[in-house]
Amino acid sequence: QVQLVESGGGLVQPGGSLSVSCAASGSIRIGAMGWFRRVPEKQRELVAAITSGGSPTYADSVTGRFTISRDNAKNTVYLQMNSLKPDDTAVYYCYIDLSRRYWGQGTQVPVSS
Repeated sequence: QVQLVESGGGLVQPGGSLSVSCAASGSIRIGAMGWFRRVPEKQRELVAAITSGGSPTYADSVTGRFTISRDNAKNTVYLQMNSLKPDDTAVYYCYIDLSRRYWGQGTQVPVSS
């Protein structure tokens, strides 16, 4: 059983930066990982994903502003968010794909002045 624990969310002003992380209880070396975000009454959006080899992909809405990375030695995936906008306000969920997809509990990121 794999458990994912997210941290680092919180209120940030527009234009600001925030980093969220997701630590796995087991080895993540072989699993692709990523971040979704969810806003009430809107469809869940895949924000960024990273393969087990470290190749990232991004949603168009965050390309150039967000960076996903992973540290397999620490069983952790990170999402660095820069130039944040109010539209980035959401609950951010990490996941890992192993025999099935495992999810974190979510961390809130409000972007507001």
